[in-house]
Amino acid sequence: MKGIDCAVPLTVSTAKAAAAAGYVFACRYLVPAAYAWKRLTRAEAEAITGAGMMIVSVYETVNNRAASGAAAGKADGAAALLEAQAVGQPAGSVVYFAVDYDAQASDFDAIEAYLKAARAQIPAYRIGVYGSYAVVEEMARRGAAQALWQTYSWSRGRLSSRANIRQYSNDQKLAGMTVDFNESFGGEGWWNTMASAFKDVPDSYWASSAIERAVKENLMGGYPDGTFKPDQPLTRAEMAVILSRLLDRG
Repeated sequence: MKGIDCAVPLTVSTAKAAAAAGYVFACRYLVPAAYAWKRLTRAEAEAITGAGMMIVSVYETVNNRAASGAAAGKADGAAALLEAQAVGQPAGSVVYFAVDYDAQASDFDAIEAYLKAARAQIPAYRIGVYGSYAVVEEMARRGAAQALWQTYSWSRGRLSSRANIRQYSNDQKLAGMTVDFNESFGGEGWWNTMASAFKDVPDSYWASSAIERAVKENLMGGYPDGTFKPDQPLTRAEMAVILSRLLDRG
């Protein structure tokens, strides 16, 4: 699926324009108030959700911050937690931490320590890393991140088969904004601001965001007793209803 990442906050109109252009998710920054120019707010998260898009959260202040190791990770994890709670990011989704420079093998121990220290501060969330091919591959190998977002930069044409999200083109124009284009492959850890409509789908359920989006798009619904029965097999009749709704949308 296609998505964007950008430093400029989305508005109701630009979110709708991105969704109309076929983009399914927007990657935005969880950062303290000192970085207000790129900071994700609850209002923006609601605008993105209202347009039918999902949100990917990334924490980044200084591009090589992860090279500072565990102490920086502890501080940034704590800051990311406050931001995630402020925007209403549900538990179980992912907070990515950026390694936004050409990290070398000599940096990997510090980056691992940074990520593990950050993870200890956000136990309700899964931790991800944004970085080059080398960073994604190495942090996956070390078990330092649970979700992986590969940047186009510094990857030197190599593509990680481990990546949940891959940025493939930078500095493009969309709806008057400068954005980077991304594609995703599942397990992104994205989220939206919709509270679950079903009593058997807690916010922490692994597919809660996808269920909410399917319901919002009128592709699926629940049962009369207020449940969704997320682990129940799909019947042929239910599949026919979903296909009919898709056909109605043209």
